[in-house]
Amino acid sequence: MPVMNIAKFERFFRAAAGLDVDKEDLRRYDEFVNRKIHDLLLRGQAAAKANDRDIIEPFDLPITKGLQESIHAFTDLNEEIELKPILEQLTKLPQLDLEYSGETEGRLPEIAGGLSVALGRSFKIMDPDVKNPMSDHWERAFRMFDLLL
Repeated sequence: MPVMNIAKFERFFRAAAGLDVDKEDLRRYDEFVNRKIHDLLLRGQAAAKANDRDIIEPFDLPITKGLQESIHAFTDLNEEIELKPILEQLTKLPQLDLEYSGETEGRLPEIAGGLSVALGRSFKIMDPDVKNPMSDHWERAFRMFDLLL
């Protein structure tokens, strides 16, 4: 990841949750976001198939109230930090049985941003004093999100 992008992610996590992240955290972050996007798209595929459609639409994705609020928080932060273009490049589209609509593909960076806000804030819920998440914090966050998403 280019240095300029790293600086934007560092700024984003400071603004979203008061966290200091480093390069190793960004590697874990990339894994987290793409794993959760994949999980959401798998559930979206199941919903589309259940409704006899061959394209995954945004309304197929299981976006909870909390995740929607985090997406709105990301939108506000994004105006200042301009992270969405970077997320467009980082967010991987997994190969599934069904295709994605253009609207679904277009929403994925914002969803990734909402997951990012939720992730940062989850560290503070697990450990209110955390400033720089350690491996143990990341493992707990992965397990928590795997339970919920």
